[in-house]
Amino acid sequence: MSDPGILISPTTIVGVPKSLKQDPSHNEASCLGCPGNLQTVSKDSSATEELSENPLLGLKLASHNVLERAQETGRVKCSKCGGSRMFFCYTCCSLVGVSHQEIPAIKLPVKIDIIKHPNETDGKSTAIHAKILAPNDVTIYTYPCIPEFEGERHKVVLVFPGPGSVTMDELIQQLHHRGRKLTDLDEPCPKRLKEEIQNETHHAQTPGSGGLDAAEMLVGCPIQRVVFIDSTWNQTNKIITDERLHALLQVELKTRKTCFWRHQRGSPDTYLATIEAIYYFLKDYHEQCLNQKYCGEYDNLLFFYSYLHSLINKAKTSAGRL
Repeated sequence: MSDPGILISPTTIVGVPKSLKQDPSHNEASCLGCPGNLQTVSKDSSATEELSENPLLGLKLASHNVLERAQETGRVKCSKCGGSRMFFCYTCCSLVGVSHQEIPAIKLPVKIDIIKHPNETDGKSTAIHAKILAPNDVTIYTYPCIPEFEGERHKVVLVFPGPGSVTMDELIQQLHHRGRKLTDLDEPCPKRLKEEIQNETHHAQTPGSGGLDAAEMLVGCPIQRVVFIDSTWNQTNKIITDERLHALLQVELKTRKTCFWRHQRGSPDTYLATIEAIYYFLKDYHEQCLNQKYCGEYDNLLFFYSYLHSLINKAKTSAGRL
């Protein structure tokens, strides 16, 4: 959902290519990762342009030293399934070659439900990053398994683009309204919610209308769970058309571009990897819904992603493909 409209691509990915070796002279990942040595971006035009092209610069990340050491050691067999893995086992959702004490643990403000397409390749999915880094707040379901929403649909949003989706700005207008008026027995259909949001947004923006101001709208934010679909774009229809998801309010991101290295050919750069979609939603939620200044609280969701991004781009550069 970039300027024209953000499309959340369940095009997730991430496996570490077996042939990928780290160049010892390459220290970009550690620069990005050390909390005490964060790479910052100056305000000159060239730096701003660089940040625009690579939004992973300047993240407040835990040190990547542990990943560098694990990479030097090489792939390790998972103690549970016996698969050869690097950093984590995407089959067992467990760490491999590193310990929990060595990686960041993140507490999220909402619960995250990820619905994964059964044909989605585990080794290419970034959903596992969220589960490993925020294990208490992230649950992964394999379709047709879907979490139960009965009685709390007004507290759940689905992040996915579509004709019935609302933007984050429109969602803010509706948060107070939903929390104040809806009950478990009065759950709205998406179409009615969309109309209410647009009407309320117009009313609040009309001078002298007496609409809710930002502080009033953000009191008692009712969102408790956020749903994401983890699938390649051409496989999403089966999940998004499931009637069990129809009552959920859909939200689309509109200003983000992917850094994904396995981006689907022919798709716009607003199709995000799953971990990118989760990160950007939470960042917008923190700033716009909780009305708090963002200070990198969820940057470590991109702990693995940013390291692999740097590593793979370095390999492509060396091979003359970048």
